[in-house]
Amino acid sequence: MHPITIIGLGAGDLDQLSVGVYRKIKEASFIMARTDRHPVIQELESEGIQLESFDRIYEQHDAFEAVYEAIVETLIQKSKKNEVTYVVPGHPLVAEKTVQLLIEEEAKGTVSLNIVGGNSFLDPIFSALRIDPIEGFQLLDGTDFSRNEVSMMQHILIGQVYDAFIASEVKLSLMDKYAYDHPVTIVTAAGSKEERLTTVPLFELDRKAEVNNLTTVYVPPVQSKEDRLKEWSTFREIIAQLRSPEGCPWDREQTHETLKKYVIEETHELVEAIEQEDDEGIIEELGDVLLQVFLHAQIGEDDGYFALEDVLQSISDKMIRRHPHVFADVEAADAADVVQNWQEIKANEKEHIISVLDEQERRSSSLLTSFNYQKEAAKVGFDWPTIDGAIEKLEEELQEFHEAIRDGTTEQQLDELGDVLFTVVNIARFLKLSPEEAMIHANQKFKRRFTFVEQCVRAEKNNFKDYTLDELEAFWQIGKQEE
Repeated sequence: MHPITIIGLGAGDLDQLSVGVYRKIKEASFIMARTDRHPVIQELESEGIQLESFDRIYEQHDAFEAVYEAIVETLIQKSKKNEVTYVVPGHPLVAEKTVQLLIEEEAKGTVSLNIVGGNSFLDPIFSALRIDPIEGFQLLDGTDFSRNEVSMMQHILIGQVYDAFIASEVKLSLMDKYAYDHPVTIVTAAGSKEERLTTVPLFELDRKAEVNNLTTVYVPPVQSKEDRLKEWSTFREIIAQLRSPEGCPWDREQTHETLKKYVIEETHELVEAIEQEDDEGIIEELGDVLLQVFLHAQIGEDDGYFALEDVLQSISDKMIRRHPHVFADVEAADAADVVQNWQEIKANEKEHIISVLDEQERRSSSLLTSFNYQKEAAKVGFDWPTIDGAIEKLEEELQEFHEAIRDGTTEQQLDELGDVLFTVVNIARFLKLSPEEAMIHANQKFKRRFTFVEQCVRAEKNNFKDYTLDELEAFWQIGKQEE
């Protein structure tokens, strides 16, 4: 097997090549180029140097990954018979996927490589844009671009923007975070005689600018906090500022304990927005819930116990661990299998637990605690076979509650009332209904109807004392009918 020599052609024209690199190209017996769409290739061909281009492979595949794999496979096969010189734009180790794949093959012993330097496009890009990389920059691949990779506070350089389609995909991803008219600069052939810089608003990235094999898209950083509110780090910065000595007195005073009630309230408001199918409301209420998460994380960081990263690591680890059918090789045919796997993994994680009811208590809600207790007990067989047993139990508990009202003490009445509520929750479990959600519905319904009664009273005599209970009940029934 012969070695493959990989040479970088730089970012511009032939004048930018070093003498050493130029000599190696002149001395090469067989040259293959990833693409002939580069000014150096054209000048070399004009000097009589023959090259074989892989441009035809781009036309044979729909995905870049398949193109790169085909190029690598061809190079390996060619190297079995002859010495091969492979030339690529820029520097071989900067934004060159085919070279990375060849390096992986070298690690397996499939091929031998000799990588020769070349000027990357970064230095001429920095010069053309007049930016200092020490301020922080990201180099991203336009063919595999994701908004999740972007940090709005840094200089963003997006390479591999070969055509209008890639430019359109990049634009749409960027518009998920940046303002539609955020300025972006299309840099073409940086450092060469053909260098061009075109600045356009983001929404015109794929419309007015010409893009080709030598194109890099530059997105300048967003300095204003108000203009980068879609950045996670900005929200964290806001919460930290609120909790700082120069921040808000109320926020500085909060603890995990004082915020408990707000977590519950915001969760209920989110549920209400979901039930109303109010997308704008869901956005707002999700934000309020997220605020509680970030506040608690910031308190943990301020106290020196944990930070947001610990929260992310904990939940990410749990999701990966409990979804082996997604992240490992466990099979799950349907949702039932998923639940079973989840429960088995959860049980193995908590072998120290003495009772199946351990960790099922929810101090914020007695209804949820009751529901959880009964659900866990049912899993081990402590349950009626059908809902009929639970309904009979409710009738029995109601009778005992009536007797306690008639003849019992306050403690007995409280005890029997608890039994009634506990049995009602069990019936809800059989019906796969959330008792917490049912109670929320009941509270909301009562509020709507009683508010209607209040409106009726204010519209007439304006005083509840002027009405009999039957008259107030009549208003209630009207409000019920109008619903």
